[in-house]
Amino acid sequence: MSDRVTLGIDRIKCDGHGVCADLVPELIELDDWAIRSSAGGAIPQSVLPHARRAVSGCPTLALRLQALASRR
Repeated sequence: MSDRVTLGIDRIKCDGHGVCADLVPELIELDDWAIRSSAGGAIPQSVLPHARRAVSGCPTLALRLQALASRR
């Protein structure tokens, strides 16, 4: 996987359990309907381990890490 990744959310799968928001509040916020990502681009390297835990801990598998295209 690229060094530059972003967090993807499948809003259909998300049930709003909030596990991810607890694990990585820097990137995810809960709203009245489900979750939303506050990350607008690449996830900082310092937060990436927490983002990986959030993806693996999602009970509905609604999160994924996506590689960003490298700049040239």
